[in-house]
Amino acid sequence: MSTEYVDQSGPLVRPYAMTGGRTRPRVDIAMEALVTATARGDREAGAARHEWQKIVDLCQQVQSLAEIAAYLGTPLGVARVIVGDMAEAGMLDVHEPGRLDDQLGTYLLERVLSGLRKL
Repeated sequence: MSTEYVDQSGPLVRPYAMTGGRTRPRVDIAMEALVTATARGDREAGAARHEWQKIVDLCQQVQSLAEIAAYLGTPLGVARVIVGDMAEAGMLDVHEPGRLDDQLGTYLLERVLSGLRKL
């Protein structure tokens, strides 16, 4: 598997270059954590780095951290670092499992059930 990330709108970028070489997030985020864009993220996405803008666009609807990594085509660890940075900047809300409200918990279970049925 290649260690490079191909972005159709730009040149080849090594995934860890997107995190400044960091391999660990400042905050721990479970791969099944659900992520949504905040109002601040919506306002500031246009001025943000390209991958931040893509994540804010993706997170207009609830996405898991694993889904974000898949959509970006990056390793989960890279997505975890970027999403953690964005959450610290107030651009994303991260809803960790076990701390989900009933609506988000139900939504997650329905998505998992739907995914299983597609298998």
